[in-house]
Amino acid sequence: MLRRLFLISLISVSAACALIPGNLALGPNSTLIVTRHADRDGEDLNDKGHARAQALVNAVDGLGVAHIYSPGIKRNLDTAAPLAQALGLPVKRLPQENPTPALAERGAGTVVIWIGNKGNIATIWEDLNLSEPSPLDYGDLHIIRSDAQGRVTIERRRYGPE
Repeated sequence: MLRRLFLISLISVSAACALIPGNLALGPNSTLIVTRHADRDGEDLNDKGHARAQALVNAVDGLGVAHIYSPGIKRNLDTAAPLAQALGLPVKRLPQENPTPALAERGAGTVVIWIGNKGNIATIWEDLNLSEPSPLDYGDLHIIRSDAQGRVTIERRRYGPE
């Protein structure tokens, strides 16, 4: 009985620790691509934003994107639309408040892209305890790779019109 109680307690503590900022990690052989939605005026993408959304297709070409994630906000979905069409993939919606656990879990061993907002991108950086500045400017694209041993590297790129 004590052994069972200990195991249940250990599982509970492990699950709780996974929710503490800075205590999440990408699974081995995983890639998380993070970018902010494209340029906008008000709630909608402007002309530069539409051009940037199109440029995202070429920016991630050859990276093997298997899943596209975004909050259900129009500007994010509009940014993701050209990529989704080019890859023949749906845009899967996640809550914008705390996407990191779902991205880490669903992206394990594969390549996913998150098209987010300043707040949730900053949260992802904090949750994954990443040291490099997060991609908060329009056209910033960060490729976070975790190798077979779980070592993380970040490649920073720019895309779209300047």
